[in-house]
Amino acid sequence: MGLVAETQVTCAPCGHVLTNANVWSRDGQWIVYDTRSDAAGAVFDGTRIERVNVETGEVQLLYESRYGADCGVVTWSPVEERVAFILGPEHPKADGWTYAATRRRGVIVDAGQPGVACNLDARDLTPPFTPGALRGGTHVHVFSGDGRWVSFTYEDHVLSALDARSPDHDLNQRNVGVSAPCGPVRVSDGHPRNHDGDLFSVLVTRTVAEPTPGSDEICRAFEDAWVGTNGYRRHDGTSQHRALAFQGEAVTSDGRLISELFIVDIPDDITVPGDGPLQGTATLMPTPPGGAVQRRLTRTGDRKYPGIQGPRHWPRSSPDGSQIAFLMKDDAGSVQLWTIAPTGLAARRTGRRSPS
Repeated sequence: MGLVAETQVTCAPCGHVLTNANVWSRDGQWIVYDTRSDAAGAVFDGTRIERVNVETGEVQLLYESRYGADCGVVTWSPVEERVAFILGPEHPKADGWTYAATRRRGVIVDAGQPGVACNLDARDLTPPFTPGALRGGTHVHVFSGDGRWVSFTYEDHVLSALDARSPDHDLNQRNVGVSAPCGPVRVSDGHPRNHDGDLFSVLVTRTVAEPTPGSDEICRAFEDAWVGTNGYRRHDGTSQHRALAFQGEAVTSDGRLISELFIVDIPDDITVPGDGPLQGTATLMPTPPGGAVQRRLTRTGDRKYPGIQGPRHWPRSSPDGSQIAFLMKDDAGSVQLWTIAPTGLAARRTGRRSPS
């Protein structure tokens, strides 16, 4: 095996922060990044989305934020020359609407039209709210395998403004959602921070304030990933066209909070409500659409080192959707790579301990 050579492709005196997935263009010629100053990306202060050609070193500006807004966490579409990323609020000091997890949006920019950002998700902060619009902020926008849908994590501004000690409303807890091309969503101008969106957005996960110990209830859904390029095959041989794997925080029977691997099967039509309003209410989190099925894949509470553990990571799926990979410690305390089928078959260790 020949030696692998490393080549530096950027040298500008600014940050070049990569998202955890989909930083390569579909032709493998460009890498996309943002310019946040912190190497870990923890400080959200970038103002540019750029791409660099790995052969020539050419750098192109795709988007530069304006009016005090920041932008970052950018990903490519796998089928088109489009990128999705977070855009913070413009004029953030005008009304105190500064950047926060509940105050950000997803936008899309076509590489052929740099500088032109289209809102991915609509926002409606005025009751009774609008189906297909959200009431908070989205984060880590990742295109599905066909490039038509986008997943994200979400936090709710409406609920975050309520007293967290009150039992009369849902809590603002991180959830996972999707945006789909079901037509543009138009909202009222009842709040100065309302805006329209090009896609129809819903939450697909469900959280509770206090999970019952030993149950499959979770208080947080995060670190999501699309399962397969075109979903996966069920036990009966039929196809589940779209599904997301994600980490969910559950409580063990003895009261410990741990992360487990979950999956949610997503219906083809997300505009049909389930057992509550898609858009939520003044006291309730938006409800997943009818046909969204959330399932637990791992049960690690009885292991010596329970829970998904290791460096911060997102699950990853094989292209055919038959296996989902994640990190977990073995009985010796070493972090290993494990895989599990989306149908819930037993997890298998694929990593090997390094010799001490």
